[in-house]
Amino acid sequence: MTDFIIEEETRKRIMYLAEKYETNDFLPADPSSFMHKVEGKANREAMAFIASCLSYGSRKQFFPKIQFLLDDARGDVDHWVRHGGWKTCLPDSTDCYYRLYTCHDMCCLLSAYQTMLTEYGSMKEYVRRNASTGLEAVDAICRFFSVYGASKIVPKNTSSACKRVCMFLRWMVRTDSPVDLGLWADIIDRRSLIMPLDTHVVQEAQRMNLLQSRTASMTTARRLTDTMLKIFPDDPLKGDFALFGLGVDEGNES
Repeated sequence: MTDFIIEEETRKRIMYLAEKYETNDFLPADPSSFMHKVEGKANREAMAFIASCLSYGSRKQFFPKIQFLLDDARGDVDHWVRHGGWKTCLPDSTDCYYRLYTCHDMCCLLSAYQTMLTEYGSMKEYVRRNASTGLEAVDAICRFFSVYGASKIVPKNTSSACKRVCMFLRWMVRTDSPVDLGLWADIIDRRSLIMPLDTHVVQEAQRMNLLQSRTASMTTARRLTDTMLKIFPDDPLKGDFALFGLGVDEGNES
């Protein structure tokens, strides 16, 4: 296979966009903002995971759903999950919570997460024991929630792009960022993280000739990650901000 060559102009634009958009101004309109609303590592980890799970579709629709859970937890999200506080605000019913997720689906997710916290103390400790790379961490998280009946929300395996799990890992692992927390930097090398990929990211990457595939799969996500490694050898997911910024810039130009 021929080695993928990045045009110098494209490389410079990606680097420019990444620097432009990885700022505090990025936070208010992004689901990563929720983990910055709570105090303490345990609460931030828990809030980040829950927010990532609900981050799809329209932000105007899913932001209130995340905020509802944060309000019910009164900021103490780790304690709220660990001690089943969510049972008072989420009926175990087939009523819709958000789009395809029912209240029962949410209960399954939080029950599985509660089990993880009980058995391992934290998700970080679970990942520490079961993974040493970004891809292994994605697989380990998917596997746990599948075993404990929450695969309606967390993918069963890494056959899909697992966009929200990869995004959560970006938040947890990357350091020196006004957005990402870096709480897991000591257990996962950020160079091994996988680009969070959905159809929108695929389209933006294609516009910049960074991808040929149109499928939002784990294989495609890893190819895009390899491409970003050529631009940011120490921190490939910095490129995630560039692809976000490309859409914003083009929207402003239209």
